[in-house]
Amino acid sequence: MKLFLDTANLEEIREAKKWGVLAGCTTNPSLLAREHADYELQMKEVCNEVPGPVSLETTETEEDAMFSQGMKLASVADNAVVKVPMTPDGLAAGKRLVAEGIPVNVTLVFSPAQALLAAEIGATYCSPFLGRLDDVAMDGLGILSEICEIYSVQGYDTLVLAASLRHPVHVVEAAKMGADVATMPFDVFTKLVKHPLTDAGLAKFLDDWKKLQQELKEGA
Repeated sequence: MKLFLDTANLEEIREAKKWGVLAGCTTNPSLLAREHADYELQMKEVCNEVPGPVSLETTETEEDAMFSQGMKLASVADNAVVKVPMTPDGLAAGKRLVAEGIPVNVTLVFSPAQALLAAEIGATYCSPFLGRLDDVAMDGLGILSEICEIYSVQGYDTLVLAASLRHPVHVVEAAKMGADVATMPFDVFTKLVKHPLTDAGLAKFLDDWKKLQQELKEGA
């Protein structure tokens, strides 16, 4: 499973890149505008920084306008992926973008039925939102599991991109269920590496090493 950051912050992207595990990024206009007054310039900067696909989201709601905007977004960089919403117009625009050879990410997916539609238009990614399902007392992980099973049984090429992940358990469970990608905020990304026993073990090792060096120095 590939690990993506859900951010438009260049410093967060650079830090995750240093670990050698960052495979891509998802953004939206709000995240981009939060980082720079010129969000179009920020899109280019993010695409230049990320070593993999970057999802750039449309803001239009009508098919023709969304298609035109998607074509423009796709021209931002070679690694740009166009995000379209799970709506009739989003599907129609997405289908046209796919026909133009542009990778599409169908976002705001909340059910297996919607995921079927995303796969049928030939989208590169389908993004079920786990955390938002949990927020309304629905089983986000259960729905993700159903989507992964359907895609496997049907042999769809569309990749399952688990989104709206709130904590490391979401990430681990998404991996167990067969999600192809997990995208998460930087805070969740950093928590993946944390464990109290790792910190305690490293502290003990460094303390033992310091004591050994002192003993060797005193015995010299």
